[in-house]
Amino acid sequence: MLDAKFVLENLESVQNRLAARGPWISLEEFVRVSREKKAVLKKVEDLRAEKNKASEEVSRLKKEGKDASSLIADMRKVGDAIAGLDEKLKVFEEELKTTLLNVPNIPHESVPVGRGAEDNKEVRRFGSRPEFGFKPQAHWDVGEKLGILDFERAAKITGSRFALYFGAGARLERALIGFMLDMHTRERGFTEVLPPFIANAESLTGTGNLPKFKEDLFKLEGFDWYLIPTAEVPLTNIYRNEILDGGNLPKRFVAYTPCFRSEAGSYGKDVRGLIRQHQFNKVEMMIFSRPGGSFDELEYMTASAEEVLRRLGLHHRVVLLATGDMGFASAKTYDLEVWMPNRDGFMEISSCSNCVDFQARRSNIRFRREPKGKPEFVHTLNGSGLAVGRTVSAILENYQQADGSVVVPEALRAYMDGLERISASK
Repeated sequence: MLDAKFVLENLESVQNRLAARGPWISLEEFVRVSREKKAVLKKVEDLRAEKNKASEEVSRLKKEGKDASSLIADMRKVGDAIAGLDEKLKVFEEELKTTLLNVPNIPHESVPVGRGAEDNKEVRRFGSRPEFGFKPQAHWDVGEKLGILDFERAAKITGSRFALYFGAGARLERALIGFMLDMHTRERGFTEVLPPFIANAESLTGTGNLPKFKEDLFKLEGFDWYLIPTAEVPLTNIYRNEILDGGNLPKRFVAYTPCFRSEAGSYGKDVRGLIRQHQFNKVEMMIFSRPGGSFDELEYMTASAEEVLRRLGLHHRVVLLATGDMGFASAKTYDLEVWMPNRDGFMEISSCSNCVDFQARRSNIRFRREPKGKPEFVHTLNGSGLAVGRTVSAILENYQQADGSVVVPEALRAYMDGLERISASK
């Protein structure tokens, strides 16, 4: 959530920077309510001053043994007026909060201005696309022929956009989770967390998923609970309504969770395979940072996600997202895109974002630089390290062989009992 005071004091600049994201976001209603609230607040302050003055006069009259009943009656009327205006202020506060909850974050000045993915800026590449002496198959065909993926039976169990993994396919998914968690914790300084896979509405409001993106979530009937769309939600809310010791920042966490998304806005995109599932596994990084160091932490987080792809030997690139392609809560985002032979192009496999104080304001997460210092809002960052199903799809496509088998990347063999190649089960 944006700082209301900052918005009012920098209205034109904020409006223009938000416009760079895409569709015009009007702040007129926010300004109108803010002005009305300010006028009412001035009335309350004046009435309280009047009441205080009358109270002093009542005290003086009583000390002199004089009748103060008329003045006391007037004070009661003033008190009633103040109470009525206080209720108005609560309504204004709620209206302002509701408005700001639906306004996205302001893009950082280093973000390229553009309407969509075509305006993203490539930062760097690693490796080169694999060469095949045959026409490479899509990962769903590779997996089904090997007998390690089954989408039809998954659809029978649940519905479309679910997958069944068998044998080496299930082991490959599990191996990737273990490999990613071990690398992030043992080498990159992240602390592993196993959070709840269900979150309440307040948690999802804190991260920016609610109220604007309610249709993307799976709600549990009869409860104010939702299946998490990403571990970002529970990880961000670890410190909701808390004040942290600034000396202990940054705090870096990593978690494996299943994720659940309705994909309401996908409009039939990537309906086949593992790319856009309703349920998928992900290893997620989360950082709580002091404001001054958060963009350095973004570089660190992005490098951590990229290292996973490097060790898996997967050709990829890092792109800086344009203003119109960023997520709702982000001020700056890097996407990691892995090469997919069947597409003859790149596919997003990780997004690493700095949300600055946007989520911290919604979740009331603060820190003190000194033990008795004034609390300030932390900066929050999140990033995939990586999306596991998409990594499986990239391995199946990039490491496929002419005989239909798939070579297991060296980094994963220790997690698969030394298995070097996945072949069709007989």
